[in-house]
Amino acid sequence: MCTAITYNTKDHYFGRNLDLEYSYKETVTITPRNYPFKFRKVNDINMHYAIIGMAYVSDNYPLYYDAINEKGLGMAGLNFPTNADYKDEENGKDNIAPFEFIPWVLSQCSNLEEVKKLLAKINIAKINFSEQLQASPLHWIISDKVSSITVESVKDGLKIYDNEVGILTNNPTFDIQMFNLNNYMNLSIEQPQNNFTKKLNLDIYSRGMGALGLPGDLSSASRFVKATFTKMNSISGNSESESISQFFHILGSVEQQRGCVHMGEDNYEITIYSSCCNMDKGIYYYTTYENSQITAINMYNENLDGKELINYNLIKGQQINMQN
Repeated sequence: MCTAITYNTKDHYFGRNLDLEYSYKETVTITPRNYPFKFRKVNDINMHYAIIGMAYVSDNYPLYYDAINEKGLGMAGLNFPTNADYKDEENGKDNIAPFEFIPWVLSQCSNLEEVKKLLAKINIAKINFSEQLQASPLHWIISDKVSSITVESVKDGLKIYDNEVGILTNNPTFDIQMFNLNNYMNLSIEQPQNNFTKKLNLDIYSRGMGALGLPGDLSSASRFVKATFTKMNSISGNSESESISQFFHILGSVEQQRGCVHMGEDNYEITIYSSCCNMDKGIYYYTTYENSQITAINMYNENLDGKELINYNLIKGQQINMQN
C-alpha cells in the first residue's frame, strides 16, 4: 500500500511512500518537453511540459508512479483495490487508460484549475498497457502549490474531492477517510486534561499523552489518520535542508518495515522508496528501503528540450559516512 503527502514551507513539496512486496526496477525518469507522448485513444502530445518522477519504463514509455512537472503540478497514483472501477470507452469523452493518466495531466496542465477543466471530459477507460502489464486499481492525488484534489473512478462514476489535508493512502474511499478523522478530534499535541473523572487524581506520567489513541498500525485507514495528524502539526524551518528532512520524517511516521505485513510465502510488504519533490525547483529527492541517505536529481540540470527519456537508476545500497 502507499501514502502520499504535500508539505509547504518557503517552497512547496510533494511525495510519497511506495509500499509493496516487490519492485519493478523503477527509475527516476525525466521526460523532456519534446518526447512524443503517445496515447491509445486520444491524440498524441509531441510538445509539453517537462516531467520528473519515479517510473517503470516499458517499451520506452514512462509508467509514472508519482511525478511533478516544470510548472509545479504534482500527481501520484496509489493502490485502490476493490474500489477502482474503470469504464468502457465512451463517445464524446477523452478515453484515457489508467497508465496514461499521469502523463495526460502533467503534460498539459500547470495548476488545479486547468486540471479540473481537463477532468470534466475524461473517462478513465479499461485499457491495459499490455497482456503482461494489466491495469492496476488506482486512485490519484493531484496537487499544485496551493491545494490538492483526489480523483477516484468508482462504480458510481468519476469522483473528484477537494483534498484539504493533502494526504492520500488507499482504501476506503476518500470521503470515508475524511469522515473518519472525526473520531480523532480529541487528539492533541498538548498534555491531556483529566476529563475521566474528578474523583481520581490521574497522573500525566509521560510526554505525548495528548495523542493517546493515535493509530499506529499499518492499515491504510490508520496511516491516513497518523500521516494527517503528523503533517498538520509539523513544524520546520524554511531552508531546503530543514524542509526535506521534515518531509521525510512525516513519511517515516507511516513507513513499513520488512516482516510486519506478510503477503504469503517469503513476501513482505516494505516501503520500497520514499520521495520528496520540490515543486518550485524541480528537484526529486528519494530514499530506498536499504539506503536512508537522501539522493537528489535536478531536472533543470538536464536538457529539457530533448526528445529522449532520461533515466537514473536508484541507489539502493546503504550509504554510510564513516567519521573516523
